[in-house]
Amino acid sequence: MYHLQQIKLIKRPSGTPTNEDFEFAEAPIGEPAEGEVLIRTNYISVDPYLRGRMNNVKSYVPPFELDSVITSAVIGQVIESKSTHFEKNDVVTGGLGWQEYSVVQESEVRKIDTNLAPASAYLSVLGMTGLTAYFGLLDIADPKEGETVVVSGAAGAVGSVVGQIAKIKGAHVVGIAGSDEKIEYLKNELGFDAAINYKTEEIETALAKACPNGIDVYYENVGGEIGDAVLPLLNKFARIPVCGAISAYNNKEADIGLRVQSYLIKSSALMQGFTVGDYASRFKEGSEALAGWLQAGEIQYEETITEGFENTIDAFLDLFQGANVGKAIVKVSDIE
Repeated sequence: MYHLQQIKLIKRPSGTPTNEDFEFAEAPIGEPAEGEVLIRTNYISVDPYLRGRMNNVKSYVPPFELDSVITSAVIGQVIESKSTHFEKNDVVTGGLGWQEYSVVQESEVRKIDTNLAPASAYLSVLGMTGLTAYFGLLDIADPKEGETVVVSGAAGAVGSVVGQIAKIKGAHVVGIAGSDEKIEYLKNELGFDAAINYKTEEIETALAKACPNGIDVYYENVGGEIGDAVLPLLNKFARIPVCGAISAYNNKEADIGLRVQSYLIKSSALMQGFTVGDYASRFKEGSEALAGWLQAGEIQYEETITEGFENTIDAFLDLFQGANVGKAIVKVSDIE
């Protein structure tokens, strides 16, 4: 009997996760039953939100169970099918386990078109991160031509797409990131009007300089002191889509900063949290729009691809060091 490698969560992290919180294990490769497919994993998505699922607390998705295989978005290839919907060698995506092979129901995956874009793009610009950028920016913030849009985590998978869509809509776009390499990428490759390195610049001063007309939209991915620095610069009727707060994900204590109420009242601003699942009924709309911009060359995307299943945990931990530009992905095997 053939066996696969898989990764389990064996301990709930306290603060920043470490390798000791995870375990590599072996399991037999199953046989698909009627209506099922056997999939070989090609790419695994590693994402900051997974950190929240490692805590045993109520959230918008259930927490991972201890001693269970971690799951996230995966691209894989069908190597055996007992489904009328899929054939051998079809390339599919779905929420699957961190393991080399998976046997799943046909309803758990969908086929992707690798003629439209490389397979890995369906974990980035054409996947959940692209859709998160699309709906968070356009549905909640609806930027207008000439408005100022500020994006934190701007060189990440979501933020980089947010900034480019804002540029398509005619906004003045300011990105915040954590290295000079990322700053150059935002300005020279993605066309951001300005970019701020929060690690080397005084954030309040730099924001005031980059946003002389105030801030109309702040796309929040980071939270913490960066989010605090934005509040005094909000214009009347500013909009703040709250996508993430990665600066606080590994905090052991409560994250306390400025109180937002007076700033929101003074600016009549909207601050709205969301998850991409809120827009599940409109995914087709978002996917088609993103694909159109991608084919027209109006959107670029970057991926930080880590080779090898054995390096999946390291790729996940690197997210909290800001090591990735664009989407962080693990390549497990080639598509044949």
